[in-house]
Amino acid sequence: MRVYVPLTLSGLAEAYKTGQLEAEPFVAYAVTPALREWYLSDDIEELEYAALSRAALASLRLLAAEPGAVRRRVVVAVDVPEGSAVAGPDRGLDPAALGEVRLGAAVPLAKAAAVHVDSDDAEEDVTAAVRALEAADGGDDDAQFVVDGAEDHELLWFATQEIPNLVGQGA
Repeated sequence: MRVYVPLTLSGLAEAYKTGQLEAEPFVAYAVTPALREWYLSDDIEELEYAALSRAALASLRLLAAEPGAVRRRVVVAVDVPEGSAVAGPDRGLDPAALGEVRLGAAVPLAKAAAVHVDSDDAEEDVTAAVRALEAADGGDDDAQFVVDGAEDHELLWFATQEIPNLVGQGA
């Protein structure tokens, strides 16, 4: 099963140093029944892109909690055994939790299939989105427009062999 783990560049540097993603349990994003129902598609690539996008939004929230972090969203795509990622039964229909799953154990970084990171030119829009996040959560449409502006930047794909170069940029 493919899951998408939201991080920051400093979080990726820590994972590279320790060789694992997160301590257990932790939140990731995947194609869940609720995400399928919300997205209304049977195309697995579209559904996985939707899960990746949900993880990118979660990465934005991590950036908001880490003021000194480089303002670039990071998502690590990881393959985990079926059944190890579980959607919360009480949050399945919560729009804020679409695609959210919990993993009960740390995952070796060696299981990563790829890393998705914003390009340098996204930093200005990501910074603005981080600043607007709280107001957007409160229902401010103008702030939501700013947050959505970060989503206009496609995350770039990197092979796992490129992680040392990526963490050298933001660690």
